[in-house]
Amino acid sequence: MEDQEMQMKVRRVTDKFTESMYVLANEPSVALYRLQEHVRRSLPELVQHKTDMQSWEEQSQGAIYTVEYACSAVKSMKNSSVYFKNMDSLLCQAISMKEQINNSQGRRKRTVDPAMLKEGGEKHSSAI
Repeated sequence: MEDQEMQMKVRRVTDKFTESMYVLANEPSVALYRLQEHVRRSLPELVQHKTDMQSWEEQSQGAIYTVEYACSAVKSMKNSSVYFKNMDSLLCQAISMKEQINNSQGRRKRTVDPAMLKEGGEKHSSAI
């Protein structure tokens, strides 16, 4: 009986040992299989997120470039106030000179017209 009992105990020990070896041998495979399953399920969503983020980054870079360009334009306009002041003074001078020219032509017409009327009675187109 002891022999049978010993054989049963040995068989149980070897069965448990075999089972443990089987689990240890297959555990990495099961883990890798589960990992592969997870990657297959979540990868398309991750790829979509990546493309969305790249698109948002491109849009953001475009907006940043636009804002920086606008800021530099405003700064350059701020620096050009000196030129606008010069143009303003030049325009004022031009208007003043034009008024002086108009006034002097008006005086000439007045002084020339009565004399022309007395002499010939005709107006010349060059005097007008």
